Amino acid sequence: MGRIRVALCQLDAVVGDLDGNVERVLDALGEAELAGAELAIFPELVLTGYPPEDLLLLPAFVAASGQALQRVAEATRRCAAVVGFVDGDVDLHNAAAVCAGGKLHGVWHKQLLPNYGVFDEQRWFAPGTGEFALYLVAGVRVGVTICEDAWAPAGPVLRQGLAGAELVVSINGSPYRAGVLAERERMLATRAADASCSLAYVNLVGGQDELVFDGASMCFDADGELVASAPQFEEAVVVCDLQVRPAYRKRLLAPRGLHPPPDALGSAGPARSGPEPAAPPSGAAGQTDEVPVVDSFVGERAPAPPRRAARLAPDEEVYAALVLATRDYVEKNGFADVVVGLSGGVDSALVATIAADALGAGRVHTVAMPSRFSSPGSLADAASVAANLGVDHRLVPIEPVHAALLELLAPSFAGGEPGLAEENLQARVRGTLLMALSNKLGWLVLTTGNKSEMAVGYATLYGDMAGGFAVIKDVPKTLVYRLCQLRNARAGFDLVPFPVLDKPPSAELRPGQRDDDTLPPYDQLDPILEGYVERDLTVAELVARGHDEPTVRQVIDLVDRAEYKRRQAPPGPRVTSRGFGKDRRMPITNRFRQADLR
Repeated sequence: MGRIRVALCQLDAVVGDLDGNVERVLDALGEAELAGAELAIFPELVLTGYPPEDLLLLPAFVAASGQALQRVAEATRRCAAVVGFVDGDVDLHNAAAVCAGGKLHGVWHKQLLPNYGVFDEQRWFAPGTGEFALYLVAGVRVGVTICEDAWAPAGPVLRQGLAGAELVVSINGSPYRAGVLAERERMLATRAADASCSLAYVNLVGGQDELVFDGASMCFDADGELVASAPQFEEAVVVCDLQVRPAYRKRLLAPRGLHPPPDALGSAGPARSGPEPAAPPSGAAGQTDEVPVVDSFVGERAPAPPRRAARLAPDEEVYAALVLATRDYVEKNGFADVVVGLSGGVDSALVATIAADALGAGRVHTVAMPSRFSSPGSLADAASVAANLGVDHRLVPIEPVHAALLELLAPSFAGGEPGLAEENLQARVRGTLLMALSNKLGWLVLTTGNKSEMAVGYATLYGDMAGGFAVIKDVPKTLVYRLCQLRNARAGFDLVPFPVLDKPPSAELRPGQRDDDTLPPYDQLDPILEGYVERDLTVAELVARGHDEPTVRQVIDLVDRAEYKRRQAPPGPRVTSRGFGKDRRMPITNRFRQADLR
């Protein structure tokens, strides 16, 4: 039985920051070396950041990615490294490089390119062929795959295992969504067990526009048992010892008979830029390239203690994702401070709280902008939230501006009853004031609309939708309340005051206004939205789940008609199974209406 010490290096790469990403990789590689690791594994496209999107169409960017890889390869010493990069050799490939001893020993091209949901990899990359090599690292035969390659049951992980791999490496840029970690763990455990080899999965961490990557890297043994795991939503280098045992006995005795025809294994090809491959292992289709890992330790090393990071509860996951996404969006885009319009309602209270947790109270500013319809209670609640968070809070009444605009528009509005236009004017004044503060003081405006409102168009263009980052854009209203309660429990007191959570939701744009004057109650609305937006359920299917048919038709009609608004909203982090943006791309000009179908 052999042993290999593996370092799972989950890093927060920045798209386009090639020099910075190289430094991040080299720092983590140095940490892995000091810990005695023989193999350090880095995420998918870690040198370019993920996803680089149409930067990949720029020849200079692709060339710079190759140069970044060369710098990493030349810096490697005794510890081998698997590093994600863009290979522009002939076609453009999403690639993983195997480096050690100052040299590049081989490259794997991602074979299975996802083109669904938030992924567009077939736009940029050509798929890899069936060729592969195994790498002999510290006496262990190692195969390499990239992300989607591991999701196919009969894909590259199984093929490499059948070819003699004792450890398969999977490097990933797998975005977070609620519930995805349990799904990943089940899938990876199955791949390891089916291939009868250990499996090391390393994922990116950090925010990138609408995406947030949760890390949660993992190692499994050949029985599919979890050996080690890294924390969620933070950078980490986790070192673990994998015990590698001969797998031939399990394969020979497998009741399903893991003996596919030779062409199913893929063709063997020499490792690029590496030494001549050694003879392949008995019965293997892949070749084995020995990577010269030199053990600099004298005598026996103490085993690396197994590390299994605690997993977050579902609502804690979402909160952590929002904090990380906000911090990275602000800092990666060069903003120092943020500003939030604080109304005294639950949505703005949550956004301000997330911002303070992400950036520190000293970098968060809140502004209360009361109109003639704002209640004294809401002003007091906004001030209480700001005081509890310890953030800068200011009061900017909008009544003089609102009155002046009404007077200016009076000739054009004459003869009509006051209505939506007059209400939305207040929101647009507030949006203008926040953007003025942003322009003058350099503060990024965080918008406060939630997913329920964005879905049905209960938001004002150029008003409460005006801003740079929509923190809770993908958070349903009912979840907004749970996240506030979670944060209060963590604080040990009502950080978000009880009156904020207790009062009926209201935009306060007219006397006595409540959200449920216009919309179904949120405990009815959110399940319908989840079924329609995230699961593509029809009217009949939603009604069969117990929802009122007229309400279902009303909600679906509102969703379909609000696409033009959502297309103009700022980006915000995706945390559900389908968010508005990259995930759901509906035409604006569109006459198909599910609500009208019978």
